[in-house]
Amino acid sequence: MNNYTETNSSTEPPPIHGDILDAILSHIPLIHLIPLSHVSKAWTASVSSTFRTSTNPKPWLVLHTQSSRHSYQYQCPYPSTHAYDPDSNKWIRIHTRSPTTNHITTLRSSHSNLLYTLSPTNFSFSFDPLHLTWHHVSAPKVSRLDPIVAVVGRRVVVAGGAYDFENDPLAVEIYDLQSHTWIKSDPMPRIFSFNHSASSIWLSVASDDPNLFVMEKSSGMTYSFDTSTNTWSGPYDLRPDRNVYHSVIGKLTGRLIVIGVLGEAEDVTGVKVWEVDCESFGLKAIGEMPVDIVEDLRRCDEVISSIDVVMGGNVVYMCVGERDGEVVVCEVGDKGGCRWRKVVNTVGECGVMDRVVLTCSVVGVEDLQRAVRVEDWKFVVKR
Repeated sequence: MNNYTETNSSTEPPPIHGDILDAILSHIPLIHLIPLSHVSKAWTASVSSTFRTSTNPKPWLVLHTQSSRHSYQYQCPYPSTHAYDPDSNKWIRIHTRSPTTNHITTLRSSHSNLLYTLSPTNFSFSFDPLHLTWHHVSAPKVSRLDPIVAVVGRRVVVAGGAYDFENDPLAVEIYDLQSHTWIKSDPMPRIFSFNHSASSIWLSVASDDPNLFVMEKSSGMTYSFDTSTNTWSGPYDLRPDRNVYHSVIGKLTGRLIVIGVLGEAEDVTGVKVWEVDCESFGLKAIGEMPVDIVEDLRRCDEVISSIDVVMGGNVVYMCVGERDGEVVVCEVGDKGGCRWRKVVNTVGECGVMDRVVLTCSVVGVEDLQRAVRVEDWKFVVKR
């Protein structure tokens, strides 16, 4: 009996560690790695190492749904949050334990990874991947209804979107994250005031420190703003195809991207992707949405006046409508070319009057660990 026991214990498999463990963990989606990081210190180190050495982590798409029921001025129910993880191809319900903003107003975003709220007295913003950290500062001096807001390096730029009673609807103010002060800058180019387009509903923005790129969605007209010198340059014509009626600009890893919707709002004929040369502002076509996906978009909505686009890493997410339907995913290759697919939106908890805000960012192991261990958030994978 004793011999049998000794023989059995000697044939137990050795513990998994080192390169073998790293290789195994590299094939597991990030959302499933967090429970594994609690196994031991060695596993915690391997989980962190696995993500750091990943050559192409894919960003999450995050949907923030803010209910308008029983709302009143400057007080709206705190939004619910869902995320799509492309590695696991799963939607995740994120349960937060308490509101992360002190001043719960209308939630907004005009930049892929930025959330903010703005009231006459307070400005709150967050730009980390899961929006765990919020900055609460005094509001800009110019009262604004729907400005463009973007993080550029250590600065937060707030431009345009001023109320009619303000003297300059094109005013630009910059909040310095190091000195914690507001700085008044040169206003936006006057051309933005000709058709009253100086608000986020008409403009698309991208940042590449120290520059902010501002594009008029309907014309593709683009200006760049150097935050280090407070100077504007342009205009640049970033509509290479005259059939484009709606454009957005964004930043992927190492490249500036333009997405153009072709045809008319009542008759969309295609969606194309271009890469922008930031020196010459020339454009190079790198991808076009497959015809079958374009047809699906047309069936989703008879009139497509715009497409909601967020991007990060090497992935672009496109949505038509905010509540139902599918999300189009475009992965841009390092050497050009695009891979397209559709993802069914399984969130399904939005009311007709609810507001949906999209953000996109690469989520790391440390972000999830802080959310779970420190903030006591819960992540529930939807089946």
